[in-house]
Amino acid sequence: MEEAIAPDQNCPVSQQLSSSRYDTFARKLLRVPEARPTVRREEAAERLFSLAMVISGLRCTLSYVIVPFLLPALGLGALAGLGPEIGIPIGVAALFFDVKGIRRFWVANHKWRWQMSAIYVAVIALVLYLVIADIVQLL
Repeated sequence: MEEAIAPDQNCPVSQQLSSSRYDTFARKLLRVPEARPTVRREEAAERLFSLAMVISGLRCTLSYVIVPFLLPALGLGALAGLGPEIGIPIGVAALFFDVKGIRRFWVANHKWRWQMSAIYVAVIALVLYLVIADIVQLL
């Protein structure tokens, strides 16, 4: 086993790649290669998680607070009808970053990859529901 974190950010971490059948299945599903995890990859995965959650949170804030309550309260009720036109592109961007985030955790072989994948899947389900609702509202 290699020693943990040296000053070089590209150094491998001491964590071994998991070879369980579930990990192998998840790596194939996500099309993630077997790579040596590094500190830099783990940090990048954590930064992308933050970005994806901010975008998903923005989507939910727009859908549930700004468009239905804040715009009409400010006398901009006519703009409230633009909810789907705003929500769909933001939702698609959120879904993209969520999937990319899951992959990044798996590429980094992050110790919390399964837990983060579960959080991402829950957020993806919520955002996907909102995007589908927006599409139905446009039709």
